[in-house]
Amino acid sequence: LDDLYEYADEHDIPIIPFEMPESECMSVMVDGDCYIGIDPTKLDSTADETVKLAHDLGHCETGSFYYGYSPLQLRCQCEHKADVWAIKKLIPKDELIEAFKSGIVEKWDLAEYFNVTEDFVLKAVEYYDIIRI
Repeated sequence: LDDLYEYADEHDIPIIPFEMPESECMSVMVDGDCYIGIDPTKLDSTADETVKLAHDLGHCETGSFYYGYSPLQLRCQCEHKADVWAIKKLIPKDELIEAFKSGIVEKWDLAEYFNVTEDFVLKAVEYYDIIRI
């Protein structure tokens, strides 16, 4: 998690903690600059914060933004790009394979190993199309 905050700092992406009624974390682009808002009161764990922050950094780094009235296809494409960036950042394929080889194969063990959520582990395994857990 600290690495993500350092990454944001190094890439001039401010992370602003504040209460949000509808979301835990969100990113916006304003005049070419990306900002991330995060509501610490709505996060379940450091793994949850890690996944959400990486996803929104993914929006910033890939430029994949949309508006509430955007077509569903565009929203899905933008979300996918952000997810892929987050997956590659948090669970690189070679590290996932090494974890499997060392005997870490259950989704909860992998989640703990990579400090992410179990759902995110499943998303990474599906993206890399390695095995099904």
